[in-house]
Amino acid sequence: MARNFDEWLSTFEDSIASWRYYTDFDKVYSNVNKIKNELNLLNGLIGSKNIEQEFKELVKEYPNVLKAIPILIAKREKIVIIKDAIQDYYYNFTKMNYSIEEYSMFMRKTGVYDLLENHLVSNLYDYVTGVEVGMDTNARKNRTGDAMEDLVESYIVEAGFVKNHNYYKEVTSTQLKEKWNIDLKEILKNIDVATKNKKVKMAEKRFDFVVENNNMLYLIETNFYGSQGSKLNETARSYKMLNEELKKIKDVKFVWFTDGKGWNTAKGNLEETFNEMEDIYCIAEMKNSIMNKIF
Repeated sequence: MARNFDEWLSTFEDSIASWRYYTDFDKVYSNVNKIKNELNLLNGLIGSKNIEQEFKELVKEYPNVLKAIPILIAKREKIVIIKDAIQDYYYNFTKMNYSIEEYSMFMRKTGVYDLLENHLVSNLYDYVTGVEVGMDTNARKNRTGDAMEDLVESYIVEAGFVKNHNYYKEVTSTQLKEKWNIDLKEILKNIDVATKNKKVKMAEKRFDFVVENNNMLYLIETNFYGSQGSKLNETARSYKMLNEELKKIKDVKFVWFTDGKGWNTAKGNLEETFNEMEDIYCIAEMKNSIMNKIF
């Protein structure tokens, strides 16, 4: 029985957030603990009346404290670039490449001295923990993709498949060629040329999963879009073309699991792909044991 696109789309979830989706506290604590000693040393500058001199003396005696400076301005990289009218600065906070005086200037001009001197914080360990929590929210987009992968994988396992035996994770086109003698290099490159994709590069494709069953190879992609964006249209167009090309290869099928209310803003392209592609499924269908019917 043919599926109705609007009915199918109406089942899409508004979120795939798990308990750990919003903040990865393990990662936060790990990052802060790596510089715990340096932060404790810098704590001695809080409320100082002679902060510049005390900072210079601290760096002279404990140069490693510098590695804790970038996160005070919400920067994880250890090279911080400053564009100035006088010159461009490339501060290295792992190995000193400027004088202590110039690092002191960095502290002053970026506002870190003010933060410490005027007691705007009482403890740098707590402050950096807060900074790390804030920065970790930027990783939510990646966690959304990971969460969808994890969900799909759980249903693949539930259907009786075993990792690295008859299902494989994150398979590149090179690995497809080496293990199964399926060469997609030209196909993927041609899709990029035809669609002029900027956000979705098929030539760099790595399939989320490959399932091997009954002499058939299933190449699987997964994604979840909780909000709108231009990538949705590009994804739908690219996967439609990929499906058309893979139909020409014997004993190979393309399967796409997708979901998310973001698709409501790009339903035209998704509907086109839905009408052309037999194996496109959503979370609701996985809950209804679609894996047993696909494979």
